[in-house]
Amino acid sequence: MKVEIDERRCCSAGQCAVLAPEVFDQREDTGTVVLLTANPPAEHHDAVRDAAESCPGMVITIHEDG
Repeated sequence: MKVEIDERRCCSAGQCAVLAPEVFDQREDTGTVVLLTANPPAEHHDAVRDAAESCPGMVITIHEDG
């Protein structure tokens, strides 16, 4: 899995950081998403998918392996 984000469209809802804190964080000053790892380990894949589906700004793109 490879994860990409579009910070410009982020509305700072924070769902990603709540659902997958090992992969996403938020900037303290603006609340926008910060991608901590573009290639998360397999044990975080379900949480990343949940975060992408829950993102109101639809800023998370997932590229599945294979």
